[in-house]
Amino acid sequence: MKQKLFLVLTALTLVSRADEGMWMPQLIDALNIKDMKANGFKLSAKQIYDINKASMKDAVAIFGGGCTAEVISNKGLILTNHHCGFSSIAALTTLENDYLKNGYFAMKPEEEILCKGLTVTFIKRIEDVTAKVLQNIKTEFSETQKDSVISANIKSLENAAGQGNHYKAFIRPFFYGNEYYLFVTEVFNDIRLVGAPPESIGKFGGETDNWVWPRHNADFAMFRIYANKDNKPAEYSKDNVPYTPAHSFPISLKGVEKNDFTMVYGFPGRTQEYLTSYAVDLIVNQQDPIRIMLREKRLDIMDADMKKNDTLRLMYIARYAGVANYYKKWTGEMQGLKKSDAITKKIDFENDFINHLVGDDAKREKYLNLMQQFKKVYDEYAPLSKQYDYFSECLWGIDGLRFAGSFINVFTELKKKQAGAENKFDETLKKATPALPFKNMNKETDKKLCKAMLEIYLRDVKRSLMPRYLDSLLNEYKNDVTKLTDYIYNTSYFIDNDRAKIMFSNFETNAATYEQDVMYRLASEIYKHYQKTVVPQISYYEKQINELQKEYMQGLKENVKNKKFYPDANGTLRVTFGKVSDYNGKDGVLFLHYTTLDGLVEKHKTGEDDFYVKPRLIELYEKKDFGQYADKKSGKIHTAFIGSNHTTGGNSGSPVLNAKGELIGINFDRNWEGTMSDIMYNGAFCRNIIVDIRYALWVVDKYAGAGYLLNEMKLIK
Repeated sequence: MKQKLFLVLTALTLVSRADEGMWMPQLIDALNIKDMKANGFKLSAKQIYDINKASMKDAVAIFGGGCTAEVISNKGLILTNHHCGFSSIAALTTLENDYLKNGYFAMKPEEEILCKGLTVTFIKRIEDVTAKVLQNIKTEFSETQKDSVISANIKSLENAAGQGNHYKAFIRPFFYGNEYYLFVTEVFNDIRLVGAPPESIGKFGGETDNWVWPRHNADFAMFRIYANKDNKPAEYSKDNVPYTPAHSFPISLKGVEKNDFTMVYGFPGRTQEYLTSYAVDLIVNQQDPIRIMLREKRLDIMDADMKKNDTLRLMYIARYAGVANYYKKWTGEMQGLKKSDAITKKIDFENDFINHLVGDDAKREKYLNLMQQFKKVYDEYAPLSKQYDYFSECLWGIDGLRFAGSFINVFTELKKKQAGAENKFDETLKKATPALPFKNMNKETDKKLCKAMLEIYLRDVKRSLMPRYLDSLLNEYKNDVTKLTDYIYNTSYFIDNDRAKIMFSNFETNAATYEQDVMYRLASEIYKHYQKTVVPQISYYEKQINELQKEYMQGLKENVKNKKFYPDANGTLRVTFGKVSDYNGKDGVLFLHYTTLDGLVEKHKTGEDDFYVKPRLIELYEKKDFGQYADKKSGKIHTAFIGSNHTTGGNSGSPVLNAKGELIGINFDRNWEGTMSDIMYNGAFCRNIIVDIRYALWVVDKYAGAGYLLNEMKLIK
């Protein structure tokens, strides 16, 4: 009977594709190296990850808080995406020196510009600490008691790892808390901008092309890590020197062909590959549609105002990009899941998994009950999720409300100060108070956003679920959102530059008046309402879901013997491998695996704003001044290519390597339908999109005239 059970389980369609998975580098030797070599990889697992000798891991870093970068010289020069460096470049940009619009390249070390607050983090070692994290947990403990012990153990282990050295450490759960790993890091914070193309090149295609293929943007930027004389992290100093890395990637100018091996090394942010059908149903039929609808409306309003002048464009450009990114991502995710019939596939798998646990009635009953618990929890969770989306994506999508809400802590700390208690009033006020005039918010634009969001909220949310103060205001103005919005924006101190200047100059003196400001009061009541009525219930059900997922995950790993399980992405270092690959995008349409500068010029000729490039690039194209960067077969500049690597957010900026560990491109996106790979990978059409490294270097050398930077790189011709 046991033999029969094993045979049936191995018959389930659970075998991962070779190009699916986000693998932990320290386990490559045990789990993946044979598959990688079978697909063309030429190096060893030790060359990917080694804690005793220099390896590829020493050239891959967390860039800022959510992207990846790679070291490409022995002088600390790093590459990442233009969109990853966007906020740092924007922070250096002024109307006089518009580094976003015009680009920037330092022509000598003295011209490299410090990016305040930017960090680059390397992983020194990874350690399985599951047993240590779970020690002292007794079977009779409640979930709350277990969490308390686990948190204490994690804190102790993290502190121990950073004692007596300059390293930092963090621990993350894997497989929904069935395993835990410690990551010891080295963090550098003297990071300087070296070069970035104009946004017309770095963001060529804009939102029109975002999350789609074919692509033609040179989505890259270059920074440099500086260290002290001992090659250790240090605060900014003119005495700091370029960092000497343990490893830097050689760069291949040979280009790629279809079916070539590709490997992506980076820090993918978040995936949910092991969700049940109930979760996928919620995403496809409720969460994604609501979020898409709300963001689309906000984008339309911002876009119309940004086109009026450069001041508004610079004010909202970063905000617009942030809102648009997930708007388009969710749209593609929903379409990809529907195209793959993901809900049905999940249901079929769950039924097969339970029904084929023959010969073990107790186990079959256990997992049958587990799936019934999943259904019950999601039925109760769904309406709460909807309420929260109308808070976070609708009401909290209004900048004025969100800004006013940031003063909740200010008033709390002020009351402590007035009562003579210990407080952080001065600190919180300084943090909440912006420089005037407002640099990231326009009163009239925000007024339009407020009106639109309130109209949708009034239409879609039951009055009984609304914050009482908002309900009372709507009643007072007889549901006339236009009049209500006029009242808020005509009277509030929190959104008007002149009024805000007065308020911030005498905040403590007149705090009682400002606390009754309509914008603040509305923001405060909205925030407190959702924090009291929705967020605790959301947390309660999400904790239940996580516990069910933990048990489900354990059941899969124990009973499905023919599958190598990879953990969901959680911002930690991973390897994914696949091949350069074309795909059928839709009926009758085959998307090739690469694009060329020809396509960029064709798009430019349409005259659309998103496809504008400066005349210099067109001149270089017409002269065919391609140098050593042209493809040897076609004689053209290849701008991008696609692969079957399993990637997600956080992989932006990741090095894309060939079979010899040479840099061939910079990962920057996925195709639209392929965004579903965060939930279910489909090798037929899930593709990662990569800047061809030759295109990036052509821009550096020929377009920007900064070819001197190539002298510090190791180019493989």
